[in-house]
Amino acid sequence: MSLVATLVSNPKNPVLENNLVALVRQTLGEKQEAIWLAEGIAADIPLSVSDDISRVEVAIREALGSAPIDVIVQKAANRRKKLFLADMDSTMIGQECIDELADFVGLKEKVSDITERAMRGEIAFEPALRERVALLKDLPISVVGEIIEKRLILTPGGKELVRTMRKNGAYTCLVSGGFTLFTSEIGAMIGFNEHRSNTLIVTDGKLVGQVDDPIIGKEAKLATLVELRSQFSLGKEDTMAVGDGANDLAMLQEAGIGIAYHAKPAVAKAAHARINYSDLSALIYIQGYESQDIVTEL
Repeated sequence: MSLVATLVSNPKNPVLENNLVALVRQTLGEKQEAIWLAEGIAADIPLSVSDDISRVEVAIREALGSAPIDVIVQKAANRRKKLFLADMDSTMIGQECIDELADFVGLKEKVSDITERAMRGEIAFEPALRERVALLKDLPISVVGEIIEKRLILTPGGKELVRTMRKNGAYTCLVSGGFTLFTSEIGAMIGFNEHRSNTLIVTDGKLVGQVDDPIIGKEAKLATLVELRSQFSLGKEDTMAVGDGANDLAMLQEAGIGIAYHAKPAVAKAAHARINYSDLSALIYIQGYESQDIVTEL
């Protein structure tokens, strides 16, 4: 089982220099040359040892110290994934859509607190969702367009990630505990093959304060991964998932590589890998793609 360590910095802060790569190689006693994937941003270090992945990762992080560089150690085989599942809120976009909806009824602070507790895993996702949705009763759905246009920001690197994977034959699914009113638009903007999320019940152009069953939560996200993996006759090693909250964790753990993206501490600790500094372009590089391989248009 040969391993590869990928070092990635944020493209807006490209601090990955030759001396840092050399330091990591020296720390690991690795004589193989590094492979630069993007100058100043990402590099692969092939590892001749077949060691415990977590031990190697800890050694690299200790060598790098406080340098804002993400470290992903994985098996060298099957790096380019054929199925990709992604959370939306605080992952593919920088905001939580339900919190933005709540702002229109003057309850953003209250709803944000419930959202944060649910994402940390302190309270169950489904009742927390129903509680928050109930607070949105009578809100006109016309505000959704305004939120998408003026408040939501796509996470840098997300479009390129999805489009690069699709160009190379992968299937991509946006699976969210949020709402179809948003995932339909955001999924299309980014370029996902499909989207799955919760449906808000609407009457006369207003929210009734209820969400349709079944709820897309932790179990549904996991089930979606298993379903699509079976549909395309893929192995676990062919799959990748990314998310930030407790309701993503089962999906992340079932994927060939599950990535905690700027995630809550419990999620970051339990996922296979974590991205703390970079944007979503890191998920391109950890698959071994180089900067010239990145696709910007479908």
